[in-house]
Amino acid sequence: MILCAALTWPARAEPEIAVDVELVLAVDVSRSMTVRELEIQRRGYAEALVSDAVIEAIGRGGLGRVAITYLEWAGASSQQVIVDWTLITNRSDAQAFADRLTAHFVDNMRRTSISGALDYAAGLFQGNDFKGDRWVIDVSGDGPNNQGRPVNIARDDALAQGIIINGLPLMTREGMGAQWHLDDLDRYYQDCVIGGPGAFVIPVLEWDHFPAAVQRKLVLDLVEAPRRPGPLRIPAQSEHYDCLIGEKIWDNIQGDWN
Repeated sequence: MILCAALTWPARAEPEIAVDVELVLAVDVSRSMTVRELEIQRRGYAEALVSDAVIEAIGRGGLGRVAITYLEWAGASSQQVIVDWTLITNRSDAQAFADRLTAHFVDNMRRTSISGALDYAAGLFQGNDFKGDRWVIDVSGDGPNNQGRPVNIARDDALAQGIIINGLPLMTREGMGAQWHLDDLDRYYQDCVIGGPGAFVIPVLEWDHFPAAVQRKLVLDLVEAPRRPGPLRIPAQSEHYDCLIGEKIWDNIQGDWN
């Protein structure tokens, strides 16, 4: 009797989907944020994603499609993907993303680790089934880094991978985070957080301005910019801004409590 051995061929990997931009929306949900602020953020992003301006920005890309994921973060080990990588080509796709984003809301978490958010977000570009001309992390938050490794080091590592980082500093005064408030949080983001070709900061001074700021930010995230050539130039750190200010504030507060 002749036995025929069954041949098992390795499964072919699905081809990556080419997109103009792979965008991580990294949103602060640390303890300093109130429940109202958390809801404003989710609804603000949902509203902006389906706006005419954002849909038109997507359509102006060379391919007319982008991939977006929504990440919430707090402490160094506190990150949660709320909406996974999603291909968006039209308003219907954007509306489906927005619906998932606002389907439920979560409580806030402790501490503020922008560096942890950047490290986690940078890893999301690997093996996500998309191939973008640009990799962008769009990070928003209402205070400086106070946990994890120094934020400027995490920024530099992300830039070395060819990632562009844009910022939305929330310079409002609602909630429990008065002791963390920086009057020049936009400067902190400019000097210590963002980087890469065309990187920008859009500060939010009042929550009423948040939806419009997010819409403007998303348009700028998605418009054509220099293509990802590999490692990007790391901007020189400001001689005047201390990128460890958040850690020092935390140490001072801990000392007062003790």
